[in-house]
This record gives sequence, C-alpha cells and structure tokens, in this order.
Amino acid sequence: MKRAPVISAQHLDIGYHTGGDGIKRVHTDLNIALYAGELTCLLGANGAGKSTLLRTLSGAQPSLAGDVCINGKPLKDISRHILSQTIGVVLTDKTAIGGLTVREVVALGRQPHTGFFGILTSHDKQVVEDSLEACGIADKGTRYMASLSDGERQKVMIAKALAQECPIVLLDEPTAFLDIVSRIEVMSLLHRIATEHNRAILLSTHDIEQALVLSDRLWLLSRERGLTSGVTEDLILSGCLNNLFPHSDIHFDPLHGSYYPTVHRHKSATVVCHDETLLHWAINLLNRNGYGASFDTTAQCSIVIHIESSTRILWQEGDKHMILHSFEELVREIKER
Repeated sequence: MKRAPVISAQHLDIGYHTGGDGIKRVHTDLNIALYAGELTCLLGANGAGKSTLLRTLSGAQPSLAGDVCINGKPLKDISRHILSQTIGVVLTDKTAIGGLTVREVVALGRQPHTGFFGILTSHDKQVVEDSLEACGIADKGTRYMASLSDGERQKVMIAKALAQECPIVLLDEPTAFLDIVSRIEVMSLLHRIATEHNRAILLSTHDIEQALVLSDRLWLLSRERGLTSGVTEDLILSGCLNNLFPHSDIHFDPLHGSYYPTVHRHKSATVVCHDETLLHWAINLLNRNGYGASFDTTAQCSIVIHIESSTRILWQEGDKHMILHSFEELVREIKER
C-alpha cells in the first residue's frame, strides 16, 4: 500500500522578492514528498537554497509557483493557529532565553494548545515532562538555559518542538557548532523521535557522515540539478552524492560514506593487507603522500608493501627488503625517496 506524504508539492518554485517587482528564483519545478515516521536529511552546498526551501515548507515565506500541501491540503488554506499545531520549527540561531529554566522553555511548546492565557492543564504538564524524558533531559528541568552547553540547549529546543505535538518538525542545521558527541546524540535523538513517535522530521545539515548513517531518506539539493530524493542507500549506490558538490577536487567514497579530496598520484605501490581497517588507513597515508595503491600483486609496481599489523610493515623494492614498525616509519621511508 502506497503511503501518502504529510508534505507534498509538485512543480514548486522557491525564492523571494527583492523589492518592487523583482523576484529571485532560487529553484524551479521541485517535486516534494515528506513522510511520517522517517528522518529525512536535506544536504547541499552553501547557497544551494536549503534554508529557503525549509522556510517555504513551513509557511514562513510563500512559494513563487506551485502549492505546498499539508496532508493534501494547500498550505495557503491552513490557518496560522492550525499550522502552529502541525509544524514545529527549530532554528540554529541562539535565542535570548537564558533567564528561563529548561522546563519553562519546553512548556512554551504548548502555546498552540493552551490559548491566550497559556495556562497549563495537567495534560499539558504531562506532555512537557514526557518531552523532557524523551530527549534525555528530565534531570535538567530546573536548570537555567544560560547554564547549558550548546548540545544541551539544542536538546531543549527539540523537546519544545516535541511538546508542541506537531506531526511535522523542520530543523535548520540543528547540529551546527556542536562537538562530535553532541552531533551524534542530537541526530540519534531525532531519528528515535521520528520512528518511535511517528513524526516526519526534516533537517538541513552539513554533517554528511551522520546523515548517511541515521537518515531514512535524503534530499539532495543543488543549483545545477535541483532536488533529488530517495532512500539513503539508493542514492549512495546510484552515485548521486558524487554530483552534490560541483567541485572537481573532491569525490564521494561510497564504501566509507565520506567525501575526500581527489588524489593526485605521482607514484604507485602494491599494497597487500587482509585487515580492512589497516588497509583503509594505509591507503589514506599513501594517497596523502602522492601514492596510488594497487592491489594487483602481478602489477608492475616497483614497490610492494605488505601490512601485517600497525607495528609490522614489510617494504619490498626490488632486492631491497625492510621491516618497518609503525606508520611513522612508513611515512619517513616514503618522504626520503
């Protein structure tokens, strides 16, 4: 049975007015489908239009052509009050809420449900506590926002969006400026919320490695090709990620899910190694020093490197044989040539 997207659009043009009758079209003819229960990551170079797309989907700015639909209903026909109960937005910008406690900030997520006076019912309070618990910050409820780390603050803002009980959550670079541990924690949290709470979560990010590991679906946005979307593994294996950044000096490695600078090989060496981790880092070292790695032992390479362990590396060059005891010694041998 085919699923219906919670956000959809056909032939969507996005951009903004530049004053007077001027219009800046960032993208045209985009086709959009965002699904419940999935974490979708929006990837693209700086200036590709990721923030413009998120603002358009959230209703913060109008489309230039085509309609964004929420559960089949045009966005322009949905009241601001209903929209606030449908779409939660988390921005990267730091807000001046340092004087509020964590629980008070998360409780602000109940505003679309509490009316003008913002009085919390027992149900509202329970939703706040459940949101704190789901984001792993229940023990920080009485702490002031000013006392939190950047990663903890971001979890609070996600808990606020969760307390809003919106079926759709849009986030603009939620892991920007976070350390590696916090980035992994936040991305893992968002994936868990999407799957366990059946939310449709869309986030823009430059953290490509975590996106490839944790996102169920990718949206690849580029000025040259527009929007390409699909299940993460389908896009990786199809070669689409090699076209994401229009730069000839980098390439995407589908085996390790990372972008690397293009290697300018001036020499080559045959590498023999049966340990995948050792092999990966040996190739990394050789590439960085201008060597291409061949795995064909019958190839006409003057240098053959047998890597038995990180402390036993056999270097063979014609009649010359030596045992190296670290990658540092291997680098020294390469540089002395």
